[in-house]
Amino acid sequence: MIDFEIHFVGFLAKQSQNALNFVFFGNFAAMSKLKSKILVVDDNAGIRSALKILLPMRFAEVELIASPKVLMETMRTFKPDVVLLDMNFETDINTGNEGLFWLSELKRDFPEVEVVLFTAYADIALAVEGMKRGAFDFVVKPWDNAKLLATLEEACKKHRVGTHRMSPPYTNATPTMRWGESEAMQQLRAMVEKVAPTDATVLITGENGTGKDVLANEIHRLSSRATKPMVGVDIGAITDTLFESEMFGHVKGAFTDAHADHIGKFEQANGTTLFLDEIGNVPLAQQAKLLRVIQNRSITKVGDTKSIPINIRLICATNMDLATMVKEGRFREDLFYRINTVTLHLPPLRERTDEIVTLAEMFVKQYAEKYHRKAQGLSDEAMNLLKRCRWSGNIRELQGCIEKAVIYSEAELIRAADLQLRASELMDETVPKTQNQTLESAEEQVIRNAMKTYNGNLTLVAKALKISRPTLYRRLKEYGI
Repeated sequence: MIDFEIHFVGFLAKQSQNALNFVFFGNFAAMSKLKSKILVVDDNAGIRSALKILLPMRFAEVELIASPKVLMETMRTFKPDVVLLDMNFETDINTGNEGLFWLSELKRDFPEVEVVLFTAYADIALAVEGMKRGAFDFVVKPWDNAKLLATLEEACKKHRVGTHRMSPPYTNATPTMRWGESEAMQQLRAMVEKVAPTDATVLITGENGTGKDVLANEIHRLSSRATKPMVGVDIGAITDTLFESEMFGHVKGAFTDAHADHIGKFEQANGTTLFLDEIGNVPLAQQAKLLRVIQNRSITKVGDTKSIPINIRLICATNMDLATMVKEGRFREDLFYRINTVTLHLPPLRERTDEIVTLAEMFVKQYAEKYHRKAQGLSDEAMNLLKRCRWSGNIRELQGCIEKAVIYSEAELIRAADLQLRASELMDETVPKTQNQTLESAEEQVIRNAMKTYNGNLTLVAKALKISRPTLYRRLKEYGI
């Protein structure tokens, strides 16, 4: 521990000297000072000392604080353009979650202020998560002076222009449907164009990550109800006890925590389209109630006796074999026939290989703009590697792969190495498999096997793995299953 402290003190001394050298012996002195205000939040005195030397030579005003406890007050009094935020503050706790918490607080109360995360190398994954939640960029310690200044300058420019192109966290924005040239997708497109203008109930089937939600939005966009936004419900994320309240609403006093009236999803979707994703996860005990509402087109809130008529267009989606579930008694036959007036099947990405590169290039442009990266396209080697991948997680997996590659890459073309694809995901053996399986990949395989064994029944899978349904659901999202 003593050796580590001596080493770290030496690093800070060197960083301070580097700052001085950069200021007095580089071209920095000839550069004009930006009329911008920077707030640094870092509990390390040595780091603050080094930045106190470096930053004021380039920025008009610099404030440095040691604790996020005074962050929000300082924000109101100092009114910075950019915040340089450390990700860890508590001694002996280096999870980076503190940085994510304070990032969320900043983006909630001061959405116009840009945040640059200050992180150790081990916390890069968390910093990437921070960018997804609205951070402008991240800088890794020990930092390069020129890169740190350039990042802060770009953040200041973005703040000054006021063009917030980055999507906010948890956005409801939906990507546009891309049809591709395959025969299956062209046939699907023709069916959608016929069905969309009607009010027919639609069941969309397909593996996870194929874009069932995107297809649902496309149907809604082409319908007569497109003037109002579609209401979506992720059935898998709703617990059994909250199902009725979330779907049909409740009145004040209906149960212990019902402190006010609550409008359910069906009532929210009155006059527009209701999209029930992962319909196969509706608990058997709740399926009769759902069927009754769909048949009668009316709801009764929990704790009330009054019937409320609803006018909706229903679209459902699932990755499960509902017909098999009906035979096994896990899904009501009458509900199954009620929701599949028209069935549309989305093929997996491995059957739409002509779309892989096109989709990947679209994601490169999307995330290069979102994260302010140089990437403009894919190298030939990267394209070939993408075509060889199984994409068991389909478009969602491809999107996540490209997003990560864009964030890490510093070149204009994404290279094959930037994709960080596992050899086990490739459809041939030209790349040798690693003998050291990671804990994450082992967990993913166990979950995939359980999902296959129990035919996608989340309740049975969660019970077999001895974890809660919400925990299982988060893992499924994480691994693109």
